[in-house]
Amino acid sequence: MKAVHFGAGNIGRGFIGKLLADANVAVTFADVDEPLVDQLSHDQSYKVKVVGTECQIDTVTHVTAVNSASQDVIDQIIHTDMVTTAVGPNVLDIIAKTIATGLTHRFEAGNNNPLNIIACENMVRGTTHLKEEVYKHLNSIYHSQADELVGFVDSAVDRIVPPSEAANDDPLEVTVESFSEWIVDKQQFKGDIPAIEGMETTDNLMAFVERKLFTLNTGHIVTAYLGALKGHETIRDAIEDKEVYDQVKAAMQESGEVLIRRYGFDRDMHNAYIEKILGRFANPFLRDEIDRVGRQPIRKLGANDRLTKPLLGTIEYGTENGTLLKGIAAAFKYTNDSDPQAIELQTSLKEVGLRSTLAKYTGLDAESEEAKRIEALYQSL
Repeated sequence: MKAVHFGAGNIGRGFIGKLLADANVAVTFADVDEPLVDQLSHDQSYKVKVVGTECQIDTVTHVTAVNSASQDVIDQIIHTDMVTTAVGPNVLDIIAKTIATGLTHRFEAGNNNPLNIIACENMVRGTTHLKEEVYKHLNSIYHSQADELVGFVDSAVDRIVPPSEAANDDPLEVTVESFSEWIVDKQQFKGDIPAIEGMETTDNLMAFVERKLFTLNTGHIVTAYLGALKGHETIRDAIEDKEVYDQVKAAMQESGEVLIRRYGFDRDMHNAYIEKILGRFANPFLRDEIDRVGRQPIRKLGANDRLTKPLLGTIEYGTENGTLLKGIAAAFKYTNDSDPQAIELQTSLKEVGLRSTLAKYTGLDAESEEAKRIEALYQSL
């Protein structure tokens, strides 16, 4: 079995690329980073440091790489069985044209085998979004053929992959936590679902998408923004601060109440899931910078993202949300001179104030009770 994986960065190599290669899938990475592509295609292997209660180094083999802006990636799509991505939500729209071109050549070459495409991104229904973008670039004469042969499979992914340490002499080595979760919507596959250890199938994907978004992502971002306020540099430093720990746990319990009511998750099992995530944040082998987690605050404050979406759920069910409100207030306190979104957010605060800025970026009503409470918390932080 063959796969083309867009994105040869740390997440691509350390998470999805590794799971595919470990399952004996022949992986071709596609990336625009020419030195990285050259090294991967030359070495055809790389090391992954897997850290949990202990540390082990795995070697990933039988991989190669092509430039995602070249004809080579089109040639790969013609003959591949699967396309996966780990490029970031903003880059999906860029690679959509490449995928559409690859599909056109595939159909013209007479390859009528099923092809499954899975966007493995931190976004809700990312593959469905990618499909919409691909179809914009795909000639309409091929749409019915694509509908029949190409599965656009939504997924939920979870693995912490911090940037590689600068002191590491091996540019391909990547560090990942031992925990990983890749859940895919089994209803969207075309042909047989491939047997890949570490890839779980479900017919209720949104429950797991929101479980991850409302727990891992919500907890991660609240840890970052509250930790930044107290001068911490890493997620581990922040979560080992008892005051931060207690508030992060409370925020995840508030978002968890929404999940329990919406999807019927078992309360004790969900509380255990929260505890597992808190333990992951404190992993002694991971140095995860607060600025890595906290960057792009505008995206993370969006109506469908990790802060506002669980808050909307608490409003829907009339449940507690005081710590989520504090997490949102802390997001507006976040500063980072190297992050355009953080700069834009701070500029808006200076120009129009908190509640107008809040309404612009979250969609919350500036006159709502929640907006007034966020404003009061913002002023008190």
